[in-house]
Amino acid sequence: MTKFAIGVDLGGTNLRIAAVDEHGRLLDKGTTDTNVARGRDLVITEMSEAISSLVAKLKDSGTIVGVGVGVPGIIDLETGMSRESPNLPGWNDYPVRDEIERRLRAPVILENDANAAALGEKWLGAAREVDDMAILTLGTGVGGGLVLHGRIWHGMNGMAGEFGHITVDPNGPRCKCGSFGCAEVFASATAVVRMANESIAGGNAPQLSRLEKSDPEFSAKLVYNLAKNGDAPSREIFRKVGVGLGILMGDLVNGLNLPMYVVGGGMASAWDLFSPSMFEEVLKRSMVYAATAPVAPNAQKPAEAEGAAAEVHPRASGKKTIITKAMLGSDAGLYGAARLPMLTSSEPSWGPGIMARRRA
Repeated sequence: MTKFAIGVDLGGTNLRIAAVDEHGRLLDKGTTDTNVARGRDLVITEMSEAISSLVAKLKDSGTIVGVGVGVPGIIDLETGMSRESPNLPGWNDYPVRDEIERRLRAPVILENDANAAALGEKWLGAAREVDDMAILTLGTGVGGGLVLHGRIWHGMNGMAGEFGHITVDPNGPRCKCGSFGCAEVFASATAVVRMANESIAGGNAPQLSRLEKSDPEFSAKLVYNLAKNGDAPSREIFRKVGVGLGILMGDLVNGLNLPMYVVGGGMASAWDLFSPSMFEEVLKRSMVYAATAPVAPNAQKPAEAEGAAAEVHPRASGKKTIITKAMLGSDAGLYGAARLPMLTSSEPSWGPGIMARRRA
């Protein structure tokens, strides 16, 4: 019988849940609003109910091997505590894993959401042919994850990979983490909305101003649509996104010298708008990248310098530095979260909960 796992991706604005089998086939998927303002206990309760409903729906489809949950912010893996999560207010020092397990009456594997996305891209996506990679996830915030020798690199206690809170401009805006000029305040969906509002306040963005007044749910996606249609102030916002990412990416390439860097998350859909300035900045900032960037056929400069990075096949890493868009899109975290129990679980036995697995 087919084995499958439940993957959960808890974001700052929505909760996504999926069932994935051992071969990477998506069996079912759903999305609900997170609404963190209603309180963490309610969010955890709704998450647990959604997991239970999905397991019940698929009870005849195979054998469940476990549940993996990706959560933004700094996670203490030993205790299952959310230590700090700027995009989940009120979740600091919150026992996320224990609260989910108490409701499900079943063991849960907790992981940082960007680490889960890195594992997803390693398993089924752009990085499936390399053993070492880093990912930047661009969503409500900016997350990061590392895979070394095919496994998530957690650091001393699970807090490695907080790339979104590396400073790219010490004179930049204050970040929710308390610092100034983090990558997150330049390259997240939240940052795009902030920069759009700043452009509106400056009086030089008439289309953005009309859009902001007409749509109560003014979002990064709406700004992206304007930019795609040629609105200059909106395009300038995404150029700034690329510059911020390029500074961060240059530091990562210089410091890590990995074969592949993947850009994922919902904001990665704007790749065509921000990647040219990102690659231009990486070339200026990283001597390692300048020496190892792929070269386009019949060209004297790295392919990315011409904005052609999307055309570089992610498998063609060799001894070159590949920077590429995620293949799994915003689903990378879901696949990675589902992969977690597949890598660690023993054969489950069913009991009064959704799955009562004997603990080692």
